Amino acid sequence: MTRLNCRITGILASLFFLVSFSSTLKAQKFEANLESFKQYEYPAWFRDAKFGIWSHWGPQAVPRQGDWYARDMYQSDYYDRKKNEYTGKPHPAYLYHVKTYGHPSKFGYKDLLPLWKAERWNPEQLMALFKRVGAKYFVSMAVHHDNFFLWNSKIHKWNSVNIGPKKDVVALWQQAAKKEGLRFGVSEHLGASYNWFQTNKGADKTGPLAGVPYDGNDPQYEDLYYAKSDEKAWLTTDPKNHAHWLKSVKELIDLYQPDLLYSDSELPFGETGHKMLAHFYNQDIAKNNGKLEAVYNSKRRPSEGRWVQDIERGVMDSISPFPWQTDTSIGDWFYRTGQKYRSGTEILQMLVDIVSKNGNLLINVVQTPEGDLEPDVLNILEEIAAWTPVNGEAIYGSRPWKIYGEGPSTSSNKPEGKFGGVSDERSFESTDIRFTTKGETLYAFCMKNPQNEISIQALGKNTKYNNKTIASIELLGSKEKLNWKQENGKLVIQKPTKLPNSQVTTYKIQFKN
Repeated sequence: MTRLNCRITGILASLFFLVSFSSTLKAQKFEANLESFKQYEYPAWFRDAKFGIWSHWGPQAVPRQGDWYARDMYQSDYYDRKKNEYTGKPHPAYLYHVKTYGHPSKFGYKDLLPLWKAERWNPEQLMALFKRVGAKYFVSMAVHHDNFFLWNSKIHKWNSVNIGPKKDVVALWQQAAKKEGLRFGVSEHLGASYNWFQTNKGADKTGPLAGVPYDGNDPQYEDLYYAKSDEKAWLTTDPKNHAHWLKSVKELIDLYQPDLLYSDSELPFGETGHKMLAHFYNQDIAKNNGKLEAVYNSKRRPSEGRWVQDIERGVMDSISPFPWQTDTSIGDWFYRTGQKYRSGTEILQMLVDIVSKNGNLLINVVQTPEGDLEPDVLNILEEIAAWTPVNGEAIYGSRPWKIYGEGPSTSSNKPEGKFGGVSDERSFESTDIRFTTKGETLYAFCMKNPQNEISIQALGKNTKYNNKTIASIELLGSKEKLNWKQENGKLVIQKPTKLPNSQVTTYKIQFKN
């Protein structure tokens, strides 16, 4: 090689190094601290999506007894977390377990896991339905507090590939979501599991098996049941558990590179949680060639723009400057025999209310242990599926107006949510109105079909929130010409001769230039 060639080769090598180094720096945009996370920018896909469906599903559905079965089946003396005291009474799940499967010293949660077969689960068919219903993103639960992983993990053997369905549930959900063009997310509930699952270390205090240890005391199952701890807090302080959490969640992120990651807690474990979040954001930047598309849902308030604040079973009571999310369920979190579901109307009212305040709705659609949906649930979804094609233009890609709404439901006297905000279980009147905007167009939702005329105080000719003259109003899903009058202090729309089937109706309002 000539001296000139050597020099050219050296220059090219240096340029390659500089480009690679620059790309690495660009990919590693976030450092593991709260200050660094303030540079986060909310991706457009999430802001526009508004509606997601969640599969909060796993082996705890098998007994058909609802949420928290893995914990409650070991509670012969039920501990009341609200009162911080033992009740002296067995939990109903414990009584059911002993009657159905046997005593937890002989038949524990580990023995229940193989009974989850998911034999009627068809992820592609369900995802096609969810898309038709109107969901723009889908979230698969990856691990609940029971420490059972729904992905092909190397962390421990207790996962859905080795036990039960013998399938990588997360991967199959992801493939189905991609096929339908939906963004894909995963939820991890592992952070709370280390203390939550300590009930498996107990024993009956009375009765024929008093003092006989439950199977969680057996050291050979410690990788599922954890080491014994006396902590009572929601999140553990044990560094070993922090390391296990980080390793597990990082494996989940690296295997599936989800668009969204949900933690069933605040961002946990201090510096450990910061490392996880920086890794999640940075790997997403690298995946998307320098563009951050990832969304992290945390229950830590306020978000201050670092992530998407999530409110479980509750909603904001005002317009948030940052995008946020409600997570809730059609019914119980896990399948429960005879449970009462929300109606389609209630879900649509909740969706509209949330979107008017700059939020998204992520709702769990309850699956049977076998993996399919009950007829009641299918009927609810069909009601929503009939509404979204007609009214979706006022939802997807919309932004809040000057106020989110008016009417009785906007009063200061609102029931509190279970985990923050105000309750997501609320009733609405025909005088309750919600607003969204898209460009120069304003949408007004009537939250319940009126008996007479519709009066909107904020849209008079000269009110606190409006000084524009209305040019036209149309009812989405109707070709009927509306009779309306814009007075100084209010807008009055005469009730149409024929209203759409849904209780929630949308009026598209255009203003004169």
